[in-house]
Amino acid sequence: MGAPRTHEVARGTLPAMSTSQPTLAVLVDELTRALGKSSVLARPEELIAYEYDATIERARPDIVVFPASTDDVATVLRLARKHGVPVVPRGSGTGLAGGAVPVQGGVLCVLTRMNRILEIDVRNRTATIEPGVINLQLQEAVATHGLTYAPDPSSQRVCTIGGNVATNAGGPHTLVHGSTVNHVLGMRVVLPDGRATFLGSRVPDAPGLDLRGLFVGSEGTLGIATEIVVRLVPRAEAVRTLLAIFASIEDASNAVTRVIASGVIPVALEMLDREIIRAVQHSRDVGYPEDAGAVLLVEVEGLRETVEQQSAQVIEALRAAGALDLRIASEAAERERLWEGRKSAIGAIGALAPNFYLLDGVVPRTRLPEVMRGVEELSARYGFRCGNVFHAGDGNLHPNVMFDSMEPGATERVLALGAEILRLCIEAGGAITGEHGVGLEKRSYMEWMFGADDLEAMSRIRLAFDEAGLFNPCKVLPSGHGCASAHSAELTHHLATPGVYV
Repeated sequence: MGAPRTHEVARGTLPAMSTSQPTLAVLVDELTRALGKSSVLARPEELIAYEYDATIERARPDIVVFPASTDDVATVLRLARKHGVPVVPRGSGTGLAGGAVPVQGGVLCVLTRMNRILEIDVRNRTATIEPGVINLQLQEAVATHGLTYAPDPSSQRVCTIGGNVATNAGGPHTLVHGSTVNHVLGMRVVLPDGRATFLGSRVPDAPGLDLRGLFVGSEGTLGIATEIVVRLVPRAEAVRTLLAIFASIEDASNAVTRVIASGVIPVALEMLDREIIRAVQHSRDVGYPEDAGAVLLVEVEGLRETVEQQSAQVIEALRAAGALDLRIASEAAERERLWEGRKSAIGAIGALAPNFYLLDGVVPRTRLPEVMRGVEELSARYGFRCGNVFHAGDGNLHPNVMFDSMEPGATERVLALGAEILRLCIEAGGAITGEHGVGLEKRSYMEWMFGADDLEAMSRIRLAFDEAGLFNPCKVLPSGHGCASAHSAELTHHLATPGVYV
């Protein structure tokens, strides 16, 4: 406890936590008595593994706790509040915006031990789960009943439902099924002061203010969900998966618009460019052609007759858009193989470079061709390789910038490139996040999208839940209690001067 804390944050240096060592020692003792010795970590060597999530941000907590119940969570929050110590919720640590990085130190509340599926109600098509349940585990548990939980992030083998709720996670099938908020009916939530309440309902369209919708996607700033009621849907009668091969990412981008214009909304419409295709194929042979400029993975599902008709329309649109070849999965094993390539794409990049920076932005799909050209040009100007794998159907981009953090100045240049790419998304009529969240990574960019009145309104909502300003501080909003503020002049200078680190 009390080891030096690193602050490798992307937008300015955030001040270290001011909590005294005696206060922390007392808090550790109280938490240990309440939760048990095995549920509290405080030695420096124990804390190292919890100073990061899946981003390149770093900051070490002072204490890590592992609650096992709603009562445990409430106890942690009450004790932390009593001592004026910040609390940051964390799931599996797969977040991609620094949302679980404890930049002000304090207590990191890790929810992975709360991993029970409490109920599967087949008749009402709902499941009640704890936040530490892995997404894929829920999928597998309900599949035996002919049901599915629709949101399926690419990290579904390791990400938790609680984390999905925090970021309103999407996935390849968001195009038709929607994101997490469309499938969460209600939640038991522990508020920052330790009080427990229930938001939403166990049935759709409950009357009253939609506090459930407000909480989903709040990135751990309004409280901690300890029980989550999710909606389940029947598994489709038929599924058809296609792989369309294109000479360039621009041709593939144009094909996305043509497919939607044909009158069919595929359940998934995913794009992988040449860099990603080669990375995947070098990792495992999933049948992607390495000489392709880009591929589109397209899936249609529904009634058997409908799938046949819509697949024919999609194939016609892809051919009209210049597809060089089309491959249709004829059996479940082949379909799984094609999806394995998409789901493993991010991990495969690890073989190409020591480090990579995964971005998340959104643009109107009709602007995909020009935005992808812009991403390519910016990456070349900054001198980095960039692979693209993304949810093309809803314009949710995921450029992966490859670099070596040991190269002097490389991290700073990568962050500057990321800022320019997100600015490009905004100028195209898009947004700075589609599913990864704002977190720490993009909080300074909120001023690019929202005016002072909008940000003030968001701040007031946050204060209504957390008037002490101790719950996941320095996340989402560009300024906050004890956090450095973002300044428009600094950001303008940042974008005008490649390589400048602000």
